[in-house]
Amino acid sequence: MNVRDTLAAAGARESAAPGAQAEAEAAARIARQIARARAAQQAFEFAGQETLDTAAAAAAWAIMEPSRNRRLAEQAVRDTGLGNADDKFRKNYRKTLGLLRDLHGQKTCGVIARDEATGIVEIARAVGVVAAITPSTNPAATPANKIVNALKCGNAVIVAPSPKGYDACALLIEFIHAQFAKAGLDPALVQMLSAPVSKAATAALMREADLVVATGSQANVRMAYASGTPAFGVGAGNVASIVTRTADLCDAAHKIAASKTFDNATSCSSENSVVIDEAVYEAMLRELAACGGVLLDAQQKAQLQAAMWSDGKLAARCTAKSAAEIARTAGLHDLAAREPAFLMVEETGFGASHPFSGEKLAPVLTVYRARDFDAAAAIVRSLYAYMGAGHSVGLHTGEPDAAVTLGSTLPVARVIVNQAHCFATGGNFDNGLPFSLSMGCGTWGRNNFSSNLGFRQYLNITRVAYPIEERVPELDALLGDYFRSFGQ
Repeated sequence: MNVRDTLAAAGARESAAPGAQAEAEAAARIARQIARARAAQQAFEFAGQETLDTAAAAAAWAIMEPSRNRRLAEQAVRDTGLGNADDKFRKNYRKTLGLLRDLHGQKTCGVIARDEATGIVEIARAVGVVAAITPSTNPAATPANKIVNALKCGNAVIVAPSPKGYDACALLIEFIHAQFAKAGLDPALVQMLSAPVSKAATAALMREADLVVATGSQANVRMAYASGTPAFGVGAGNVASIVTRTADLCDAAHKIAASKTFDNATSCSSENSVVIDEAVYEAMLRELAACGGVLLDAQQKAQLQAAMWSDGKLAARCTAKSAAEIARTAGLHDLAAREPAFLMVEETGFGASHPFSGEKLAPVLTVYRARDFDAAAAIVRSLYAYMGAGHSVGLHTGEPDAAVTLGSTLPVARVIVNQAHCFATGGNFDNGLPFSLSMGCGTWGRNNFSSNLGFRQYLNITRVAYPIEERVPELDALLGDYFRSFGQ
């Protein structure tokens, strides 16, 4: 019996039990999984850097090997109905390759730093058992990213996949266990919840683990923060990009189109809005049209809105589907026949009464006209006051210093300059951001970190303090300027 059959059988027994009994059985099963993970992790943590690196490499190759990668990509799309297999194939490979680049040569156990001047020695220590909460949009790439990071740092990991992405995640773990068998590693280091994945089981896992890393819905992130276990969670996406009058419009349009259409816009880093300086507004719309974008009129926009939202919530029938399929769903058959790459709607408002101002998880781009750069920044600020604060903003411009202005004034953790936002935000080979599929949004996005989630979040650091020669500063050196300005 393989891992999917075993887990499904356990989940079936749980689902057959009513109410409180089901919760008790889920808690007992989680306790057993945690116990196995702890036993494996306690031996693994002190096995040495070479063993940790081997485990991380095994998990990475499990998803990167082309035939396995293709099976995972196709399984993900078949089960979730989200995105497309070719893009998921590329994402699985490139995101994992980039993560391996970031991890290569990094010390994650034993002494990792000595500072003779301060007398401080730093020792990397594992956090223990990691609960990895993962979304349906990336049911293989995101679990793999978290598993590789966790193993590199000497941890065990138990994945709580989304129900839709369950089979793809289970297949990934089968592949990882096969690689572990070659390397003589304990499969208990990487586990997942059994199907059907219940809220009770996920909550129990969060409570019992040593660290929670949660990517996906804000409900899951809030549950992670409320679990009583230290947690890293991500904020909501609703990325906007600004196009200034000095931008290379053709380059900007191609990059925005590539970002908007990749994997049918399943990424939280895909642009949801573009804010264009009115001096180049019409020209930029022409460039976007040349890249396959189709601008809807008012009646078409109303039909699209009715199809995409139901009672204020995004409709699954349009989420992460192709632009042509969305157009057909909205009854826009003439438009669908043109096989658009993405749809565009003009907007002026913000908030729940203007749903196109929010995250759409679809190849639908909202277009705003701005009087100038300051007005464009103000529009982005209004967008993020509604949704997406803390995530990131794109900037296409011939004046790169304008990015520092945005980074100093907007509630964003990243400013992406003259790049395809979807690829760049989570790290790319042509920028210096670390590769990740989980972007912290800082306190703006109700998160406790503002970086790309990386291996350092999976480590504890113990510091040894040796005595050094005493250095007591003079009071005037620290407060002299204050005293001279305001007295004592």
